[in-house]
Amino acid sequence: MSPTPEPVLRDRSDDGVTTLTIDRPRRKNALTVDGWAELASSLRSAAEDGTRALVLRGTGGDLCAGADLSGDSEGSDDADDSDHPLPRMRRINEVPIALHELAVPSIAVVDGVAVGAGWNLALGCDLVVATPRSRFSQIFARRGLSLDLGGSWLLPRIVGMQQAKRLALLGEMVDGTEAHRLGLVTYLVEPDEVDGVVADLAGRLATGPPVALAQTKELLHSAVSSTLREALANEARAQSVNLAGDDARAAFEAFREKREPRFTGGWER
Repeated sequence: MSPTPEPVLRDRSDDGVTTLTIDRPRRKNALTVDGWAELASSLRSAAEDGTRALVLRGTGGDLCAGADLSGDSEGSDDADDSDHPLPRMRRINEVPIALHELAVPSIAVVDGVAVGAGWNLALGCDLVVATPRSRFSQIFARRGLSLDLGGSWLLPRIVGMQQAKRLALLGEMVDGTEAHRLGLVTYLVEPDEVDGVVADLAGRLATGPPVALAQTKELLHSAVSSTLREALANEARAQSVNLAGDDARAAFEAFREKREPRFTGGWER
């Protein structure tokens, strides 16, 4: 028997940009439970291997069509259908947790479909690059299901409760232009511009101050449920860490010398 193909391909460039590519094009990159577990493992690895920016995309342009409901697991070791679904959902939930807690900036790339859990996978990234021909749907209701992979948490925070209910309850398909209008897509570009835009964004993020960017992500996430006083206290603690590290000094020196800084995330003891 030929070896089971890896559902997630990993590539890391010399400048610290890690690209994770979901590679199941026959299923529009829908993932089995084992595939979701592999994606979670890849995200955790990126948090520990010196990655400075992460790009998440799918083979053929489709990011992910959600969970693979076809019954064709392509050699997967997924648990039998008789198993209770709750343990399987807990395994899948490791993906949004790992993505949310990832300290480095992340970019989702969609030039095709991102539906169901696949759309919430994109929304869990810090930036989303899409094209007018991209198609998105919270398709769960049309499958007799409710939201998962963090959709109930992400959607109201991004678009507000009314639009979140519209998208979740109707399961409408929206194109890239509509998703961009709603604030669910960060950059809307033509298909032939995607690779260049993503490379530029990832490169800029990878050369940014890693400690400061990580703290900024954490501040923004926590501020959603914080009071102003709590947010200010968190900002003060984070800024103190930044000012004690190498990157702030490097930025100040570069500013005085009228050049671009080189950020390392280092710390002088």
